[in-house]
Amino acid sequence: MKATIWHNPKCGTSRNTLAILQERDGVDVEVIEYLKEPPSREKLAQLYKDAGITPNEGLRIRGTDAKERGLPDADADAVLDAMAAEPILIERPLVETDKGVRLCRPKEKVEEIL
Repeated sequence: MKATIWHNPKCGTSRNTLAILQERDGVDVEVIEYLKEPPSREKLAQLYKDAGITPNEGLRIRGTDAKERGLPDADADAVLDAMAAEPILIERPLVETDKGVRLCRPKEKVEEIL
């Protein structure tokens, strides 16, 4: 099984989720450091749709200026535009497999798609 993780190596939850993926037999892990290689707006929209969450639910608040910018109350298009322009606004880690997508907070959510 292939698993793609949009990862921030400075984030403990992201590191722990990556460790679960790497320890699982039969999982081929692709690691994308999303701050260096951000997903496109279209890819983000697809990831959130496949995860069954809204872009607002995938918005990172902590450590960002999202609240000051009114993003938690903005429409999905505005949130996606902001995330595409500033990937620090993307909550992590997102994991995609052929079984689905999850925002892995907590890290154990990754088990749902393995």
